[in-house]
Amino acid sequence: MKLKTIIGSILAVAALLKLADMWNLIHWEWLWSQPFTEYIGPVVVLLVGLDIAFEGLWGDKDRWLSRPVPENQGKRAMFSVSCGGDEYIYRGEPFKGAQIDVRFGGLRLDLRGAEITEDEEIDIRTVCGGVELFVPSGVNVTAKSRSFIGGVGNQTERNADPSSKCLHVTSSNILGGVTIKN
Repeated sequence: MKLKTIIGSILAVAALLKLADMWNLIHWEWLWSQPFTEYIGPVVVLLVGLDIAFEGLWGDKDRWLSRPVPENQGKRAMFSVSCGGDEYIYRGEPFKGAQIDVRFGGLRLDLRGAEITEDEEIDIRTVCGGVELFVPSGVNVTAKSRSFIGGVGNQTERNADPSSKCLHVTSSNILGGVTIKN
């Protein structure tokens, strides 16, 4: 049994007992004057509510909405997310750069299977959101950031081969961030 099921059951029973007391079916005035029900109970209800409300942000990683990789509009692929979480996985398609716009959500872009034949640019703009970018291990990444309460974390390994391709990531973040990984 999941912890949420147990907590939900306890809260449902407590709510039913409170209703029964309010309707004078039972008389448990002493129960509602205990420190647990006056102080700790509301905090538990608040935490469970926040957990349910924001589960999509930090919960199960399989809750990302997998979308097909868009066809390039001219040179760059365009990705846009508002109030949600989208995941794009390249599986052998050519990658010719990207423009990513995220507002109040998240985007995961997996380029580990992409065909990168030359240096490319990725322009990222986030407002209250984040981008998780996975790049192939043989590709170098340079990252520049213009951020207000946010930033870019480049956790990739640098390839010493001078002929290796490079992704140039430029990011503008307002209350958001970008993580780049291999």
